[in-house]
Amino acid sequence: MAKKLDEMFPSEIVASLDKYIIGQAEAKKMIAIALRNRTRRKKLDSVLREEVTPKNILMIGPTGVGKTEIARRIARLANAPFIKVEATKYTEVGYVGRDVESMVKDLMASAVNMVNDEMAKLKEEDVSRAVDERLLDLLLPAVKKETGEGTVQSSDSSTREQFRQMLHNGVFEDKLVEMNVTPSSRVEIGVLGNGNSMDDIQEAMNSLGSIFQRPKKKKISIKRAREIIREEETAKAVDRDKVLEEAKIRTEEMGIIFIDEIDKIASGNRVSSGEVSREGVQRDILPIVEGTRVNTKWGVIDTTNILFIASGAFSMSKPSDLIPELQGRFPIRVELSALSVDDFYRILTEPENALTKQYAALLATEGVTLDFREDGLRRVAEIAYQVNGDTDNIGARRLHTVMEKLLEDVSFKAEEYQGQTIAIDRAYVDERLDFIASNEDVSRYIL
Repeated sequence: MAKKLDEMFPSEIVASLDKYIIGQAEAKKMIAIALRNRTRRKKLDSVLREEVTPKNILMIGPTGVGKTEIARRIARLANAPFIKVEATKYTEVGYVGRDVESMVKDLMASAVNMVNDEMAKLKEEDVSRAVDERLLDLLLPAVKKETGEGTVQSSDSSTREQFRQMLHNGVFEDKLVEMNVTPSSRVEIGVLGNGNSMDDIQEAMNSLGSIFQRPKKKKISIKRAREIIREEETAKAVDRDKVLEEAKIRTEEMGIIFIDEIDKIASGNRVSSGEVSREGVQRDILPIVEGTRVNTKWGVIDTTNILFIASGAFSMSKPSDLIPELQGRFPIRVELSALSVDDFYRILTEPENALTKQYAALLATEGVTLDFREDGLRRVAEIAYQVNGDTDNIGARRLHTVMEKLLEDVSFKAEEYQGQTIAIDRAYVDERLDFIASNEDVSRYIL
């Protein structure tokens, strides 16, 4: 069973990232240390724990070298609340758009869903039994029997057990049954009193409206009925107050926010009407990174111990173009290096999700075998590196365009190649890409 993120040592975190991301050892190491320090902090006594705050990280490097991929992979490893946001989608307070506090609300929402799923899993057996009973009640409407004490509902137990087995075997999945469907009516207490966004208020008003809607009798399939009943039974089985309490603790103590494209809100030396809003976004982000209390529909969240990881290419600006106060809140800076020909070759061959493995698997579904030769892949790496140098450097993303063009003919005429093995060697690559790669004007538009 795979370890969870808070159980992994820094070297294990790096090893997990190495499966998908080539190079950038320094960035992986610093992020692994920062993540492990979250677990170490939890083990300290309460007095010292209050003094230990996260060391936020700023990753700097050209596009396509792995900054965003690191965030994606951490998100999959994490059993702590984690969200990735784009700095460019936020605006200064007073402008149209999302305010920066919404990132904290999104983090808390992530934590609520995570804890709710965990607690629901613990009650899965009880919920499954309750779902089966309710489905059987729909399939076998109870027969009324008169007794001395009044009218009771009953059904033949042997028939019920037969139907239970058939239900588990999927026999009734498409059978239509009639059931009362109740609109979802959950309303978070205090949602209208915490200074929330218009989206939150709109959601609350919609929920309030649904309270007054009567259940409707509908004919639906057993498959759909199971989904509705499971949702209802899960809501009954899970203690909502405990979910919110645990989610709030995890958000405040173990939450991670990854802010991508932070360079796009750096002002630089340009002066225009838009710069005021950019600097305003930085000023709005500052108190959240420093530590403040944010009102959400689940309560007030303290951001003091949330770990922030920011990244940006800084091709049109410099980290020093950020306001000094914000720079100071990201004390750890990691520079990611541009990719070499060898890096491109390793990206094509080593990761578990390598492009070559993806294309081979896709075409195998059509009965076509792709045989990627070493000399062919090295030539692809050389072309990707060359085109990046001659045009815009978009890093590893260049491999997507190169590989798509390389395999365009095979992908389009796959039925003609069924049962054949296509050798992707240097000659094959040169035949299809050499002219495009050597002509800068052509490659600028095609690759």
